[in-house]
Amino acid sequence: MNLNQNEQEQLETITRKVEAGERISFDEGVFLDEKVDILTLGGLANQVRERKNGNFAFYNTNIHLNPTNVCVYRCKFCAFRADLKSDRGYTFTEEMIRERVQEARATGATEIHVVGGLHHQKKFDWYLDVVRTIHDEYPELHIKAWTPVEINWFSFMTKKPTRWVLEQMMEAGLSSMPGGGAEIFHPEVREQICEHKADAQSWIDIHREAHNLGLRSNATILYGHYEQAKHRVDHLCRLRELQDETGGFQTFIPLAFHPENTGMSEIPKASGLTDLKMIALSRIMLDNFDHIKAYWIMLGEKTAQTALSFGADDLDGTVVHELIYHDAGAKTPEGLTVEQLHRLIKEAGRIPVERDTLYRHIVRDGAAWSVGEPILASSAS
Repeated sequence: MNLNQNEQEQLETITRKVEAGERISFDEGVFLDEKVDILTLGGLANQVRERKNGNFAFYNTNIHLNPTNVCVYRCKFCAFRADLKSDRGYTFTEEMIRERVQEARATGATEIHVVGGLHHQKKFDWYLDVVRTIHDEYPELHIKAWTPVEINWFSFMTKKPTRWVLEQMMEAGLSSMPGGGAEIFHPEVREQICEHKADAQSWIDIHREAHNLGLRSNATILYGHYEQAKHRVDHLCRLRELQDETGGFQTFIPLAFHPENTGMSEIPKASGLTDLKMIALSRIMLDNFDHIKAYWIMLGEKTAQTALSFGADDLDGTVVHELIYHDAGAKTPEGLTVEQLHRLIKEAGRIPVERDTLYRHIVRDGAAWSVGEPILASSAS
């Protein structure tokens, strides 16, 4: 790392702020992104990670359901979507949904993660019934479903406010929201990759409404395409501002763009070092987020494992039946066992802890499980 005297002094100032638990500014975030080497960045991030979560690394036993890949939008970065008459297009029936939920019950899953395409021929009640069917079949299963992009579409379809949509979903059994659809907030980039779907302000407003209704949610960023450091840091600062206001975010998941099979296939895939850098930067900037997730499906098992020393404290989970990243060329397995997750975590020198979606301890006896005490960041060290 070749820093001049002023830059070295700036790094020393930032280091003191990180050690004291003080907030890093936008300009300091851009400096870290553009100028600071990965090992220095990782060391700072690991300080924050261990202060918040000690030596623990979290995972959950979950299963994915992508009810349809037919989508009205044509985001350039997406390899998952299909046209209505495409040979690739599919739509789950109610019986197929019940079979997926029965599989979740048999494997002891505590969470089902539901996102998919915006099928323009399906009414709002169809999406509502996806949640209701899951809840009726397996009431104990936590339903994490529908990004703000989907909630915004449901509002457009029904001509009802997004708050009403959220209330209908909660009544049907919705328990929390995933963080997808954030992509990059800054319009300079967002308009290039997904100009027609819900904009950044809609994404933020819908999460605010969800938090005010008592729903917890996650947040994401999609990096490794047209964006620059200033766009990444702007994204993190906007999330941090909303978290200051509501406290409703649970975890942040940096997602690397996978170019294969997309309209941006000319872009080289982000390197493992870039992945670690984004995780470390996120951990340093998002001082009011308790958790940073290394999503192994996207990162690969080895990079995700390494990320546990670069700011991440969560590997997601068993993630059975994930399609979105695999359609974009992910070569990772379509699910890991609990034993495999434990091995990855222990090899990284961390202690595996099974959590539910709301970061409460899971007390397990085979496929049978119950929810224990909340995991408090302050008690992890």
